Amino acid sequence: MTEQLALDELLQKDFIGLVELMRLAHHGVDLSALGQALIQKTMKNPDDANALLDLSTVLQLRGNREVALQIQAQAIALQREYRVPNSSSTHLRVLALLSAGDLMANTPIEFLLEHSHVALTQFFVTEDLFTVAGAFNEDLPEHDVLFVAIAESEVNLSLLNQLAPLLAKWSKPVLNKPERIALLSRDGACKLLENAAGMVMPTTIRYAVDEIEVGAFSYPIIIRPVDSHAGHDLDKMDNAEALRHYLDAQHGDEFFIAPFVDYKNSDGLYRKYRVMLCAGEAFLCHLAMSTHWMIHYLNAGMADDAQKRAEEAQAMNAFKQTFAKKHAGAFQSIYERTGLDYVGIDCSETQEGQLLIFEIDSCMIVHAIDPVDLFPYKPVHMQTLFNAFESMLNKATGE
Repeated sequence: MTEQLALDELLQKDFIGLVELMRLAHHGVDLSALGQALIQKTMKNPDDANALLDLSTVLQLRGNREVALQIQAQAIALQREYRVPNSSSTHLRVLALLSAGDLMANTPIEFLLEHSHVALTQFFVTEDLFTVAGAFNEDLPEHDVLFVAIAESEVNLSLLNQLAPLLAKWSKPVLNKPERIALLSRDGACKLLENAAGMVMPTTIRYAVDEIEVGAFSYPIIIRPVDSHAGHDLDKMDNAEALRHYLDAQHGDEFFIAPFVDYKNSDGLYRKYRVMLCAGEAFLCHLAMSTHWMIHYLNAGMADDAQKRAEEAQAMNAFKQTFAKKHAGAFQSIYERTGLDYVGIDCSETQEGQLLIFEIDSCMIVHAIDPVDLFPYKPVHMQTLFNAFESMLNKATGE
């Protein structure tokens, strides 16, 4: 199929959705032509909310965040409800509550249900829904299970707090309750896991910029602005002078600071595991290796290093019998203390072998869009998680 035919096929859909668009971007497809076509589509029909939301996603994937969010706001003003494409027959209606925002603002539930037997509808919740009594209840589409996909953030905290009492006595099952998600700030997560056996989570403290005394820390430390993700402006400070220079270059008002734990292995590599807990069961979704302490899967060179991929494959194949078994108590504590049906953990091991927690969050992205020729071992493991997620939804209804 030529690229033009593929583009025409996509544009025939009422709604393309995040999964297909991110798959294209992940495989190196230039989205500019699709973006231009969506612009033309919205010019012909300015009320086409589906096309506007797809255009917003394309712009985000191309790095145009501010314009993307403006267009997203236009889409939500026209329509809150979006039915996610699914080629399979469906027997369960799941409603996911989302907030406006970028690709880190919500749990990317679409990836978990791409080939499921679930009809997924996403509904954007905004502050104005709470200004009229009963508006929230009246606007929601029919569903069998409600899943709160809104992630913890400064911006989303008000939404989560207002949703909590409304969903406390909801007539349908509610997964990932908003009051539990609200506890997952970086400092809040430390409090949740404080003194939990079998794990280490460096104490993270939130500071206003004028509260930071550069001479008061035991270095090295790590620092990041509040609400930053994906390593944006995250850095390691080895001394007071470095911290002073960092703060001089920043424009934020508040920062998270934590002690740095050196987790380098004897072979000189750092390893970061992304583990998802689904109904308390642990699933390994990726293992990244790097010579740098700040690891992200996309910058760890996994696609360029067959040896790294071989180690990841072995780790995924043996996960239940090795890593998951070794840290079963720690994973159980995280499940119980967070009180979340679905939550992600970015972690490693200390040099002494304890589970080292970097972050726990409900919005970590996991997917099955990596090229199969390079990562042939991944689809079966990812599908195991996806099946468990669908099973959790079914069990919530009593099936």
